[in-house]
Amino acid sequence: MKLIDLTHMIQSQLPAYPGDSEMELIQTKNLMTDGYCNHQLTINMHTGTHIDGPMHLMNSDQYLCDFPLESFIGRGTLLNVSGMNRIDYKDEYEHLINEGTILILYTGHSIYFRQEKYFTEYPTLTKEFAELVVRKKIKMIGLDTPSPDKFPFEIHKYLFDNQVLLAENLVNVDQLLNLKSFEIIALPLLIKTDSAIARIIARTD
Repeated sequence: MKLIDLTHMIQSQLPAYPGDSEMELIQTKNLMTDGYCNHQLTINMHTGTHIDGPMHLMNSDQYLCDFPLESFIGRGTLLNVSGMNRIDYKDEYEHLINEGTILILYTGHSIYFRQEKYFTEYPTLTKEFAELVVRKKIKMIGLDTPSPDKFPFEIHKYLFDNQVLLAENLVNVDQLLNLKSFEIIALPLLIKTDSAIARIIARTD
């Protein structure tokens, strides 16, 4: 069995989405002086690798923790969309995207993660592509970008309205390119929030 971590490590100076509060990770106790070690984390739920739920942008009373565990685990489908500024519908995607899976999109954009352009020049999804995702009953889309769209975030809202979750800021997606099959395990913190930090891995035999 092979495990591939698709998660950015939470550490000091982890980039936050523009306009969001900066994260802070500090050591509050030291073994030598306090007798034990402890750390404290202050973080926005949309910093680093995380999963967006409908409450993020819609008038919903459904917290991310209200979704069943089955929503976060499943067979994965990978689509290589690198080099595209807009990820649009193509006829070939009809047979490349397996129904009921967790769809991972490889754009290659994660190489810019600590640069300003990561949050300003990322590729986006078209409505036609999002409609295909819904028609294929995709549980979740995983992106190596900060978002599937830009303001006013109509793709976000359309996917949420159809119970499709979004995993954003993935890394190491290129390691999935040559796999014949894999499973995605994308577990968010069990926390009563609109969205949540998550540890997301791919597992393959």
